[in-house]
Amino acid sequence: MPSHISSLDQDVIRHARVIPLDIVQAKGNGHAGTAVSLTPALYVLFQEFLRHAPRDPKWLGRDRFVLSCGHASLALYLQLWLSGYDLTLADLRKARTIDSRTPGHPELHHTAGVEVTTGPLGQGIANSVGIAMESARLHRLLQTRLFSGRVWCFASDGDLQEGISHEASALAGALSLPNLVLIWDDNRISIDGDTAVTFSEDVPARYRAYGWEVLEITDAEDLEEIRRVFTQATQASGPVFIQLRTRIGHPMPTVGGTAAAHAGAPGSDEIAATKEILGLDPAKNFALPDGLLVHAQQVADRGADLQRSWDAEVAEWRAASPDAGALLNRLIERDATPALAALAQMRDDPQEVATRMASNAALNAIAAELPEIWGGSADLSDSTGAKIVDGESFLSPEVAAAGERGGGPGGQVVHFGVREHAMAGILNGMALSGLTRPFGSTYFVFADYMRPAVRLAALMQLPATFIWTHDSVAVGEDGPTHQPLEHLWSYRAIPGLDVVRPADWVETADVWRRIITEGTGPTALVLSRQSVPVVAAATSYETGAARGAYVLWEGDPDRTDAIIIATGSEVAVARTAAERLLEMDVAARVVSAPCLEWFTAQPRSYQESVLPPGVTAVVSVEAGSDQGWYRWVGRKGRTVAVRDYGSSGEGSQLLERAGITVEAVITAVLDCKKA
Repeated sequence: MPSHISSLDQDVIRHARVIPLDIVQAKGNGHAGTAVSLTPALYVLFQEFLRHAPRDPKWLGRDRFVLSCGHASLALYLQLWLSGYDLTLADLRKARTIDSRTPGHPELHHTAGVEVTTGPLGQGIANSVGIAMESARLHRLLQTRLFSGRVWCFASDGDLQEGISHEASALAGALSLPNLVLIWDDNRISIDGDTAVTFSEDVPARYRAYGWEVLEITDAEDLEEIRRVFTQATQASGPVFIQLRTRIGHPMPTVGGTAAAHAGAPGSDEIAATKEILGLDPAKNFALPDGLLVHAQQVADRGADLQRSWDAEVAEWRAASPDAGALLNRLIERDATPALAALAQMRDDPQEVATRMASNAALNAIAAELPEIWGGSADLSDSTGAKIVDGESFLSPEVAAAGERGGGPGGQVVHFGVREHAMAGILNGMALSGLTRPFGSTYFVFADYMRPAVRLAALMQLPATFIWTHDSVAVGEDGPTHQPLEHLWSYRAIPGLDVVRPADWVETADVWRRIITEGTGPTALVLSRQSVPVVAAATSYETGAARGAYVLWEGDPDRTDAIIIATGSEVAVARTAAERLLEMDVAARVVSAPCLEWFTAQPRSYQESVLPPGVTAVVSVEAGSDQGWYRWVGRKGRTVAVRDYGSSGEGSQLLERAGITVEAVITAVLDCKKA
């Protein structure tokens, strides 16, 4: 690292920082102000402090950069271009246009160098905490820091106002997370103007209270101060919060420092005046001399050198630690083979328990063989069954040293605290590398606290598992505040999210097997509080729950008078109703449908073999709302569902009051046949 900022670097910053102004002015929309004022700090970060390899953006030894204030995407795209990533000035000029590589907010899998999809404020902070946690987990698993890079997160006033930032930052402080640097763009301006009208707390004091080390950069134009504080941040043993005092849109003379700098075209006169202040030619737009670009992109050479040195260290580590090297290979391949025998053994010994308890058995069977599966709950692990019994807790060094519970940094069992929204955002960060298999759990009714982050998990197709238990009015005595009603169809409405509601012990084992062997995106595992009978013992993995929906029971192999589709605990109700219907000479087929998303992905021929189009007497049975079932039962079909909120009482009585009964299913089938 050079001892000072060169004049060439200062020239790069002068020219580059006005390019976002030219882009937004030409387009007439966009967010240039933050990109302009953050250019000095971001340039120093990308040039000197961030370990990255622009020619190999997925290098396992890299640091991660997260722009939580995703609306300032031009700030990131500008640095990616200057650093030599696969991005051109022409790409920057196409920002916010359809099919461009520079969308309005950064998107994972879309632009080289973008680590996470950000936009909804606060999410990037939680993601960064999750990335830092996985870094600690990988250190513990592989016994080396070679794969545990630093996380640099830039956040805005808006990010720090969002509740998720409080939740995630508090957990990071409690865990004394190393390798996490959060930089606050303290410009005190929002769309509504001065943030003082809504944002009056002492933010650095807040982060000190969380347990973070707090540093300050008083002048975002002082490159040497930026370097000094960034250096301090790299020497910290826990999370670091940096207050970066900026003037939004600086050095715009009139618009800068005002809400008008946040978004929209600043005006040609304002841009010309800004260029004059910087000693640039006002008549030149999108101008960066070739020599300056070549100079800036030399950071790609530095990255290549870092990667070569890292490769040599990895080779030495592999030679000295062959078992750890073999584990890394398996993590990269996402090979779950070691856990399959344990799941098969579990499947062969079915128990009549709640599916949350069946899931606990499966989770522990898997975790015994796959140490990369890790996670916990929002303070509900005993109740949700999302607890690795023999796993060590993820704790700060201070708490671990106190000896109150086993564990330490990077442990397998995560205690998220009562922080559902942050838990989901953190899970996304934990899942980003794809090397580990994170999960988090709470009651299903509280899943709505998690929804924004779950949606982003689906958007990014992250392999995170959301375990939601106490799945219906059968929750019972806790009453309607704890009894989910509309939640199943609400979450089935999210594209890319697999919502799985197994019927029994066997189906639970099978869906867990599919999650760890075939899962490529997020899964919501929805589980019962109450015990359920074993109904799927006669199925095989290949023909059962893993296909999403399948024929569980056939009243008469030669004819199908009606079809009853059910999920979860209601499959047993459907099976009993079908047996009673057969006594009435009605041959009903029972279809268990634990995951409609998996079923929809099956070949059409298979779908029609399960749900023959010629059978119009179709009834669905599910202890939730029936909003989406009409796609499956058709115009002549019927739904047995919950029509209203429950009440406080014993679960089986509430199910009966809600109409989730054998008698109701029989009535619906007979009514269907009359139609």
